[in-house]
Amino acid sequence: MKLSFNGADRGVTGSCHMVEAGGLRILIDCGLYQGGRELDEENEEPFGFDPRDIDVVLLTHAHLDHCGRLPLLAKRGFKGEIISTSASAELARLVMVDAANLQAEDARFHAKKMRNHFRRADVKPPLYSLIDALNAASHFGRVAHYGRRIELSDTLTATFVDAGHILGSASVLLEEKNGATKRILFSGDLGNPHGILLAEPPPPPEVDNVVMETTYGDRNHKDVDPSVGEFYTAVTEAFQRGGNVVIPTFAIERAQELLFVICKGMVENHLPPQTQVFLDSPMAISVTEIMARNLDALKPEIADAIRRGYDPFDFQGVNMVREHKQSQLVNEIKRGAIIMAGSGMCTGGRIRHHLLQNLPREESSVVFVGFAAGGTLARRIIDGADVVTIFGERVPVKAKVHTINGFSAHAGRDQLLEWHAATKAARTILVHGEESSMASFGDALKGTSVDMPRLHDTIEL
Repeated sequence: MKLSFNGADRGVTGSCHMVEAGGLRILIDCGLYQGGRELDEENEEPFGFDPRDIDVVLLTHAHLDHCGRLPLLAKRGFKGEIISTSASAELARLVMVDAANLQAEDARFHAKKMRNHFRRADVKPPLYSLIDALNAASHFGRVAHYGRRIELSDTLTATFVDAGHILGSASVLLEEKNGATKRILFSGDLGNPHGILLAEPPPPPEVDNVVMETTYGDRNHKDVDPSVGEFYTAVTEAFQRGGNVVIPTFAIERAQELLFVICKGMVENHLPPQTQVFLDSPMAISVTEIMARNLDALKPEIADAIRRGYDPFDFQGVNMVREHKQSQLVNEIKRGAIIMAGSGMCTGGRIRHHLLQNLPREESSVVFVGFAAGGTLARRIIDGADVVTIFGERVPVKAKVHTINGFSAHAGRDQLLEWHAATKAARTILVHGEESSMASFGDALKGTSVDMPRLHDTIEL
């Protein structure tokens, strides 16, 4: 069994790992790099392998940094099968189509902006098109069910294990029977077992080798309850100042968690009952509908409440904003609104328009409730920039900025250590984390050898 590492190696985004086993070449994820311009350029670079040689992609979950280069993989010649859970397949189609549309929109904006300064040939085309995204979606084949083996070849099987990160997320166990059996577990992104919506996942299987994420390998999250209280306080104070609350929101999971928390806050009088909430994200609206069709993935008490007719995602005061014209009208609201829009890292989407309107206002607040990779607009705001650039315009940051970590869909350091201990792995390969976080986590591991591969490194097992 041979592993090669082609993304999220000593970095947080762009997950892409290849396994050569059982006579097959298998990718675990094929994600987009997210961050500054240099990462945009990395997305265009060769994968480190020929996409035509890949037989199967095993997709752990549908976040952009895990599925966002699948359309590029197909564009460059991939002809194989993509296997995931049914929820991940449905979500990934949304994510890829949305990414293609955003790239096309950005390309049109830059072409218009540079029309008077550059030749048409100098306008950078999108990484891939809507047709490429739809083509990639057509490669989804067999559906993975948690705990059931899927035969990939005569000697190789894959088993998806609930990872508790987002709807449909999984760790992937590969077992190769060639004389002795080799077992390797790819963690994918691991969830916070004390999260708001999803049912708690089971412990991982015991394995010989594990490839493990380290997004929060150097720190724990705040508990959920104090974080919810902090959120209510941030909203209330902004309303008292006469402003809005703008929340850069990941469309998958985070938007639905926030709707649940806001609904609960209004019912329990932590928030004004007349609060207006705008979910300005067509993709997040669609994800909410998908989640409502997958109640078995939710905590039993939440699923039971929804089955009885109580819908925490559709309540008085919530407005689902799909059309651009509706989004533009939201920008005219100056006070008393919670505005949720993507992307969570502010790298694209409608959130930038709302930041443009609200960042310069001392009355308003911007609340970050998720991870922000280095080089992103979100990270620059979080790190205290006085001025940021949005659509080529210098925008002063006068709004109050809050960072609330307890909403994270990722496991914190102690939860990662507990998960790893349950695997009893003799060899551990750390990926998907900033280098400092990865090194800190590696130092805390006991009873296992630790590797921290760099981009395009290979490891023989």
